Amino acid sequence: MKQNKYDDPGFFANYSQMPRSTGGLNAAGEWQVFRALLPELKDKKVLDLGCGFGWHCRYASEQQARSVIGVDLSENMLKRAREGTSDPAIEYIQLAIEDINFAAEQFDVVISSLAFHYVENFELVCKKVNHALKPGGSFVFSIEHPIFTALATQDWYHDENGNRLHWPVDGYQDEGQRTARFLDNNVIKYHRTLETHINTLIDAGFQITRISEPQPSKEVLEEYPEMKDETRRPIFLLIAAVKNS
Repeated sequence: MKQNKYDDPGFFANYSQMPRSTGGLNAAGEWQVFRALLPELKDKKVLDLGCGFGWHCRYASEQQARSVIGVDLSENMLKRAREGTSDPAIEYIQLAIEDINFAAEQFDVVISSLAFHYVENFELVCKKVNHALKPGGSFVFSIEHPIFTALATQDWYHDENGNRLHWPVDGYQDEGQRTARFLDNNVIKYHRTLETHINTLIDAGFQITRISEPQPSKEVLEEYPEMKDETRRPIFLLIAAVKNS
């Protein structure tokens, strides 16, 4: 049974209040870097895995993508995504990421934002994405950084006065399931090393073109000063790759 916390009413209500849920892409600290990794989307067939509220799908359509398919397991997420647009170029499908089964070479671009750390079998997903991409097609995704996922606590080490001293990293080489606390709920995530992410992509038939460990921009920090500590360690890892011709 694939994890689907977003159809839990309380969890979804809390998630809906997050800045990136209310403010969209511009409220996501990593968005400007993610956008820079994307190829030209005009006239492209785009697949978004773990599309959530559909922000990236709508962006792709605004960039004149020929067609966009957004996949998400959550009924609540897709309901909100459909409410956000009536664009005929966008189709939303309720499906677990691991269960996708698209035709060979169906898409020019596959993207995913902060979803794969919830997926147990990353190797399977990479193979399915490679199958669905045209030769030379782009695969761009973001995940929680392995430094962030290594410890299930996902929290700073504090002194006796509550000051943040450092971000602890332990059990980094011990890959697998973590039970993290997110929005007052236990959430299952999967920790993988940077090595595993890179080699899994290579083995699936991709060439890595760019890696980024972004920090919030000056503009984001001015609007959300509480994010100042995000400059002290990476929270996200962004990877851009292309399918081998």
